[in-house]
Amino acid sequence: MPNSLMYQDETHFVVLESNQPEQLLTAEELLSKLKVILGDRQDNLPRDLQKFPTIDAQAQYLLETSCEFDLGPGEYFQWYVVRLEK
Repeated sequence: MPNSLMYQDETHFVVLESNQPEQLLTAEELLSKLKVILGDRQDNLPRDLQKFPTIDAQAQYLLETSCEFDLGPGEYFQWYVVRLEK
């Protein structure tokens, strides 16, 4: 499980998504993207996400505990925390 200290300050994520170029997103941007993905899959959520009553809570849980979300056969959505040098 990731350490919450990793997400302090100006955290960014490299996001890998099937049929898309690599993206660099802020935590807020990644949360927004996760909410859209989860919104389309509310009828077929993994068991660990079903316990959360809102899409916001589901997305926050994923951000804090995972680095990928299964989109189905042949598709992927992965994110990795990175630090940008100033």
